[in-house]
Amino acid sequence: MSNIGTILREEITRLSRKESRRQIDPTRKATAQHRKDIAALKRQVAQLERQMELLSRRPLSTPATAAGQATPGTKVRFVAKGLKSQRERLGLSAGDFGKLVGISAQSVYNWEGGQTRPRKEQIAKLAQLRTIGKREAGERLKQLPGPNGTVRRKK
Repeated sequence: MSNIGTILREEITRLSRKESRRQIDPTRKATAQHRKDIAALKRQVAQLERQMELLSRRPLSTPATAAGQATPGTKVRFVAKGLKSQRERLGLSAGDFGKLVGISAQSVYNWEGGQTRPRKEQIAKLAQLRTIGKREAGERLKQLPGPNGTVRRKK
């Protein structure tokens, strides 16, 4: 026969395990949920950081600057070196770039070389072109009238 002390000890052990499990299980479940939430937040932060990186690469454009008007208190600067890099970024020849601005290719070369400076209206047009990419520049060139007054079409 078993000793009453052994039976009592086993019963106390069983009850204490049961009670500790009853108290620990909600904490364990909450911890698992917190880990899932943290992982989701980390993914969200990573996604937002990628979006910020993409947005920081693009130049800022506001409706006022996109329309060619400088915002009050903002002065648009002209730098010859910047004009050349902008033209190369768009992948345009001086002639095509000039057509977008409404000037000749020779004027573009003179501006890039620092021999002359554009007028205020032309600087506003140049500021507009800072916000576009290669595709949009190509689309705008297609929309411009050709030498005989017709709109160019893609071949």
